[in-house]
Amino acid sequence: MKVFVAPLDWGLGHATRCVPVIREFLRNGAEVEIAVVPANAAFFREVFPEVRQRIAPSYNIVYPKHGFNMGLWLLKKSSHLNAVIRYEHRYAEEMVERHGYDVVFSDNRFGFYSTRAHSVYMTHQRRIAFPPALSTLEGIGIRWHNSLMKKFDEVWVPDVEGFPGYAGALSHVEGCPVPLRYVGLLSRFAGLETLGSGDGSTSGRNVLAIVSGVEPARTQFETALRQILAQVPGEHVMVLGKPQKGTRSWKEGNVEFHNHLPTEEFARAVRNADWVISRGGYSTVMDLAFLGARCIFVPTPGQFEQTVLARELSSAGYAAYIPAHSFTAGALEKAFQAKVALPAPPREDLLQAAVRELL
Repeated sequence: MKVFVAPLDWGLGHATRCVPVIREFLRNGAEVEIAVVPANAAFFREVFPEVRQRIAPSYNIVYPKHGFNMGLWLLKKSSHLNAVIRYEHRYAEEMVERHGYDVVFSDNRFGFYSTRAHSVYMTHQRRIAFPPALSTLEGIGIRWHNSLMKKFDEVWVPDVEGFPGYAGALSHVEGCPVPLRYVGLLSRFAGLETLGSGDGSTSGRNVLAIVSGVEPARTQFETALRQILAQVPGEHVMVLGKPQKGTRSWKEGNVEFHNHLPTEEFARAVRNADWVISRGGYSTVMDLAFLGARCIFVPTPGQFEQTVLARELSSAGYAAYIPAHSFTAGALEKAFQAKVALPAPPREDLLQAAVRELL
């Protein structure tokens, strides 16, 4: 069985959550190849050095400087997005014809399916989140997303079936045009939950800050973290989410910087930290749930699904939440007082069952 895995290239989260999927296909004897773009090729080369990579079309997404322009920006870019969807579909069909893939696995790539191969579409965001003033449009978003799902043979949701799960209303939506199954939480850190942490000897707090996402929001978040952590007593770590720049590390004041950390080192950094601060994309939530982190989420402006997710996790007592416009040293100190904990992922291996049934 030959499988072609294609993660969306809007940030690194889609790539990281494909790691357990690829591992499970390989474990079951499938031959796997990965559709990559320059931004995630180095990451996959580190995790799967023996797996063949093939260059795929990139969405080349750059978010607007101000989040409140996102709706207008999406309308302006709709022709570009539709062109990429059409192009990636032609690419997928051509690759299946040329290389004989039996399964095409798309993580949120809307056009990455083939009429000649069994096509699986994975998404946690079955509901397209809108700001409260535009919430009446959510039904339109669900219908639009369903129209894309019809092109695939089945849909996988990286969450548990019982509401609210971990993604809440984003992943739990009634009705689907094709067979649907929940495959549980997906994390490259599965199996590293008990990785030893340090002795915790530090003056003040020990904060791990994870920078992620697409520009310019990624750099804006990095700048804010640099300024704020310099005011927080303790020895902190910041991971910049730049695997393409290697594993260079350096220190500035009370913050140790890393362009990127390999999987086990990253897991140790999380388990050493008193708190983890991140944007709060869903892939990050799944990773941190596996590692038992105490989290403070600062959603990316304009990515309203992150805001919805952070609010729901905060309301459930799973994590602390600070809006980006309120992210200050004072707000961070207040968040440190919250008593929160992400629930441990269920032990049932839903992904293993899904892969075995598919193969």
